[in-house]
Amino acid sequence: MARTVKDSRLQDKAARDRLSPRVAPYFRSIRDDLHVGYRRRRKKDAGRWLMRIYLGMDANGVGRYRSQELGEADDDHDADGKQLLSYTDAQELAQQKYKEWKNEDSDEASLGPYTVTDAMTDYITWLKNQAKPTRDANSHNITFIQPSLGTIEVANLTKKKIEKWHADIARHPPRARSSKDGKQKFRKMLDSDEATRRRQATANRILTSLKAALNRAWRDGKVTSDATWRRVEPFHSVDAARIRYLPVAEAKRLVNACPPDFRRLVQAALQTGARYGQLAKLVAADFDLDSGTVQFRSRKGRGREKIFRCVLTEEGVKFFRQVVAGLAGTDVIFRRADGDVWGASHQKRLIEEASEHAKIIPPANFHVTRHTWASHAVMNGVPLMVVAKNLGHSDTRMVEKHYGHLAPSYVSEAIRAKAPRFGFKPDRKIVPMTRDR
Repeated sequence: MARTVKDSRLQDKAARDRLSPRVAPYFRSIRDDLHVGYRRRRKKDAGRWLMRIYLGMDANGVGRYRSQELGEADDDHDADGKQLLSYTDAQELAQQKYKEWKNEDSDEASLGPYTVTDAMTDYITWLKNQAKPTRDANSHNITFIQPSLGTIEVANLTKKKIEKWHADIARHPPRARSSKDGKQKFRKMLDSDEATRRRQATANRILTSLKAALNRAWRDGKVTSDATWRRVEPFHSVDAARIRYLPVAEAKRLVNACPPDFRRLVQAALQTGARYGQLAKLVAADFDLDSGTVQFRSRKGRGREKIFRCVLTEEGVKFFRQVVAGLAGTDVIFRRADGDVWGASHQKRLIEEASEHAKIIPPANFHVTRHTWASHAVMNGVPLMVVAKNLGHSDTRMVEKHYGHLAPSYVSEAIRAKAPRFGFKPDRKIVPMTRDR
């Protein structure tokens, strides 16, 4: 067993308790290229032991390290050498891991520089192992993260670099659908507050993916500190999009402008308020004629599958009864005209073309069908909790946020009944255009 290196700051609990809480660990060298560190972010938190191996200098003369967390310190309870480690335990474990890392049979590549690309790869692998969706993380990595930041070592990332990268995304025009092997096309960047908000919201989502990967690297001990990216702030107040819904007359025009195979999908969306991905996966057995409901599955949030039932109107029951006629229970309900299932993004071009033919300006996206169902339900007096349950929400927060202003309320009724009238006469030369609901 290697000799224990003494350190008056770290070796006993009372000495560690006097250390100021901070993000950067208090390191002690126990050999030329191996250090053991102690970190406690806040006074009330338990301390953690870490180790780091010195890998040499990079091209800029900055030291490179490979780090790993060892475990919780015995600040409040006696050490057991497993769950709670003393200073001596931490040194012994660090020496053991150091030998494993330096063993000639180990993966030498693991001792090399740990880049942003490595962090994203490890994060996406972790998502897969946790059965969580990886599509967004993959897309963000390939399109935005890897080309600009991929070769940078995580230890060399700076707040300024991340902020510039984040701002550049927000200023860049949105990407347009392009051929698989052709040059990437971009849509025209509109000069409006809404266009700016949407680009900043997109930049925030990509920043979230990057931070999640870097946080995973920090939790896995690949880097010693997460302070750099924690200080990078997203754009504020850009996530609250203006909720748009279609009047009944426009919704009918949209349906009539769709090709037959896509029309059934849009009709199902207007009958249920379901998302495109949920509808594309429906099988005949998900429709229950006796209860007049459709069962949906969702993997929002942390990726756990949630199952809920959407109650249909009489019109909705008749529609689903017709579309499942002749199907086996495991048959997918909605298919394209060529027999294939509806895949990711297949709806985008079709909904834009249908909007153009139906003269809906600005063009609708598929998600507007969800807002249309919810908005009309709320305006017709359906309680917010009922709307939330039918949309698959656990509570009313999202429904109140997006549709609460449409609900009949004491305030609106009182204002319309008792607020002052001034007798202004409208100009008879101006005739307003009515919108059927």
